[in-house]
Amino acid sequence: MSALKILLREDRTRFRPGETMDGVAGWQLDQPAKSLELRLFWFTKGKGTEDMQIVQTVRFETPQNDEARRFSLKLPDMPFSFSGQLVSLIWALELVVIPGDLMTRLEIVVSPTGEEILLHSHASA
Repeated sequence: MSALKILLREDRTRFRPGETMDGVAGWQLDQPAKSLELRLFWFTKGKGTEDMQIVQTVRFETPQNDEARRFSLKLPDMPFSFSGQLVSLIWALELVVIPGDLMTRLEIVVSPTGEEILLHSHASA
């Protein structure tokens, strides 16, 4: 059975803009792959049209069936991770086998404080 994993240094999942994120992408594949791609992206979730933008990609060419490779990505200045009443913006890393539909995802937080920005109103009625 194939397996994919994304491991970040010190198991961190919270970052500040401009920080460098180091990690290892690992895989055990049942079938040979042409390549694997690690994608840093953000997406929105909630009411209305969902949006997504890939910010960086790292391509691992000619992978062995059982392998792990290091990566380093510099996080952009914006947008920040936030959660609102109608929409949230979520950052993630995705490791994808090419060709095919095998993938894994790891959600992260990117904000000036390293914590997700909460936009929920706490006003009383």
